[in-house]
Amino acid sequence: MSKPQKIFEYILGSLLAVFAANYMLLGGLPGFLRALAPWLFLLLNLYPALPINRPRSYRLGVCNRGCNLLIIFAVSTLINVPIAILGMCGQLPQVVPLTQESISFWLLHCLLLFGAEFILFWNGMLRVYLSSLQLGIRLRVIGIICGFIPIANLVVLFWIIRTASREVSFESQKILTVQSRSESALCATRYPILMVHGVFFRDFRYLNYWGRIPQALEAEGAKIYYGNHQSAAPVATSGQEIADRILSIVRETGCDKVNVIGHSKGGLDTRAALQLPGIAEHVASLTTVNTPHRGCEFADYLLTKIPQKQQQAVASAYNATLRKLGDPNPDFLGAVTNLTASFCREFNAKTPDVPGVYYQSIGSRLSRARGGRFPLNFTHVLCRYFDGPNDGLVGEHSFPWGSSYRFLTVPGTRGISHGDMIDLNREDVPDFDVREFYVQLVHDLKERGF
Repeated sequence: MSKPQKIFEYILGSLLAVFAANYMLLGGLPGFLRALAPWLFLLLNLYPALPINRPRSYRLGVCNRGCNLLIIFAVSTLINVPIAILGMCGQLPQVVPLTQESISFWLLHCLLLFGAEFILFWNGMLRVYLSSLQLGIRLRVIGIICGFIPIANLVVLFWIIRTASREVSFESQKILTVQSRSESALCATRYPILMVHGVFFRDFRYLNYWGRIPQALEAEGAKIYYGNHQSAAPVATSGQEIADRILSIVRETGCDKVNVIGHSKGGLDTRAALQLPGIAEHVASLTTVNTPHRGCEFADYLLTKIPQKQQQAVASAYNATLRKLGDPNPDFLGAVTNLTASFCREFNAKTPDVPGVYYQSIGSRLSRARGGRFPLNFTHVLCRYFDGPNDGLVGEHSFPWGSSYRFLTVPGTRGISHGDMIDLNREDVPDFDVREFYVQLVHDLKERGF
């Protein structure tokens, strides 16, 4: 919807809210108009958006109507409160001022005014809270905590409206973009895509490591498979598991080859898999995303400084938990040790690129610690000390590998984190559309004949 149309919605809705909240003061109006006030207010709460250019999904429609109600609440409150004050002071024509005799009238009017704004606010807030994905847990909790703190509640309300409104606009435009190129099959590559996760995660069915990216790729014609390997294991073990997965996909589909996209340690694991007999011939390309090809200096430091007893305690707790979640033989310390700079120096010397496979790499920078979600906001500082500019976990110098390398950053002070690169938090990063980035990435593989 265009900006003038949205402004018209806000003005119309605010006028209806003001009329409904003040109809007791409008004694000069014909009776039938005053009788309409409650019904118009009900209509406003049911349909706070005009039935033109609606958002392209039910969820976005609910979120859009919630944003409208919150804006109407804010505007009508700014109008209604001065009207009530002026009326009590006798500054409005045909309105009885506040006196001993009229106190019951004004009590009733204020109750009506409060009730109308109360309904508008909670109707809008519930719709936004239940439908928005970009508010996240943090902003929802902040909204609840600050809801009864003067000034702070207005700031948070503006923050909530802005976040949800941007989501509606951005997601609606994405839907239109996908629909407009539905026939082009941008991501229908010759070979399917195998997405390989990093360390400490698994390929859960209902909690996708890659966020909204696979769905976006499939909407553009891609065929997606997952590594299904353990969450934490040495590179050699994970490499064998990925090699087995590649052979399994080739046998099941008859596709002959796959295109691998590996994130973080997943890139090292896949490089190890390519060294195994009979695997490279079934891989057309390897794209590593924020992979520590030269390791992490801060990992060397931590393994040196943390006592062995504490390391073993953490490893035992992690391994026991992940066994319950499906890993047959998780190895926390084996995985962490293989992320060190010392290990990667030896690994790189023994693991040259395999002829016939197209290697490319991608990296990003988290500009400041506050831009990352926990624990990246903590590790960013540690990593910066040992590895310099980084994505919250991996230093920039560690990313490049292969014949092509792309480094991603955005204007401003936020940056793009290790988690942002796989849409881990399902967050729309300003100036970086992660889903569109992967669509264009896979489209490029298609153009190269992969």
